[in-house]
Amino acid sequence: MATKFVIVIPDGAADEPQDSLGGKTPLQAARIPEMDAVARGGLLGRSHNVPDRFLPASDVATLSLFGYDPVLYYTGRAPLEAAAMGVPLGPDDWAIRCNLMTIRDGRLTDFTAGHITSEEGRPLMEALQAKVGRPNVEFYPGVSYRNLMIYRGRPGETPFADDTLTTPPHDQPDKPAQDFLPKGTGSSLLRELMEAGSAVVENHPVNQARVARGKSPANAVWLWGQGKAPRLPKFGELRGLKGAIISAVDLVRGVGVLAGWDRIDVPGATGYLDTDYAAKGRAGVEALKDHDIVCVHVEAPDEASHEGRADAKVEALERMDRDIVGPLRAALANYDAGRLLISPDHATLLRTRAHDRGWVCWAMGGTGLSGSGLPYDEISAQAAGGPTLEEGFRLMDLFLKV
Repeated sequence: MATKFVIVIPDGAADEPQDSLGGKTPLQAARIPEMDAVARGGLLGRSHNVPDRFLPASDVATLSLFGYDPVLYYTGRAPLEAAAMGVPLGPDDWAIRCNLMTIRDGRLTDFTAGHITSEEGRPLMEALQAKVGRPNVEFYPGVSYRNLMIYRGRPGETPFADDTLTTPPHDQPDKPAQDFLPKGTGSSLLRELMEAGSAVVENHPVNQARVARGKSPANAVWLWGQGKAPRLPKFGELRGLKGAIISAVDLVRGVGVLAGWDRIDVPGATGYLDTDYAAKGRAGVEALKDHDIVCVHVEAPDEASHEGRADAKVEALERMDRDIVGPLRAALANYDAGRLLISPDHATLLRTRAHDRGWVCWAMGGTGLSGSGLPYDEISAQAAGGPTLEEGFRLMDLFLKV
């Protein structure tokens, strides 16, 4: 009997009740009949996807959602992105995230540089490579503001260590940049590269053109998320299933690539609120035909929280429900057996505009599951009395147990 599995990740969807939404969370306020149907007809539970030792972020949380214990396999955010970008890492190399961002009056104003396009970001990264790059320091363009720096190490060299502290700029909106510069082993090198890189990009013609159009300039380089190459056992070998990952975010793609899943890129998928939801839904339905498990990740709810826009977060959830969850639910009905899991990776709070390590609510429907009778939201999940998993990576075992 052919059994198909689908995971939909509304990134950062979990949140708190909002005054602007009449005291409801975005999930409660959104019209999401497809997600509600999954929850009412199946299991409704909660998971803790980020162990206390880690910062709450998609890198750790996505590993959990894919069934990998972050304590065993997490080495840093940037190495996952390197895997998605096809940038090889040797055993002594370090990958480091390189944000193109906006700093105004010494404050971390915009970690996306006004959602600079990939086409604009590429010449900035090329300029960094030409003017700041070294034989052991390489810069690579990624997607939008999300780019990469590689430090090519030598055997026995320790350029960075466990005490190297770098800060995700999206978790410190509008705070003084000086307070969050790198600290610990290798911090002087990182600060030097950030200062030199910022001087290169600030007056680049790309930014002059952006300022002329009234857009935020990518006037700063921010280095963070360092790590060495992880070694993940292949999902197919562990679970006997062929997987596919659909995402516009290299971090999430990277987890899929390292797990041995096929990466499916969708034209029009932007990693932002303007993503082509329907195209991602169609791609997921198509991928089910020759894959056993398909994951569709959407960054939009997370981006809305980072911007503090409750209305945009609700809209993103509604678009996901209609254009992604609905078509995938319908497609699963065509197979002998199937299950659908909807789960954020982590919470992203509108109040703080930052990630939070708290519980996330998930809904699981399909073959062999009885109904909770409750809609899909944080409050219902807490009241449902369903599975509560302190170790989020164990959710995959429950999901695949048909």
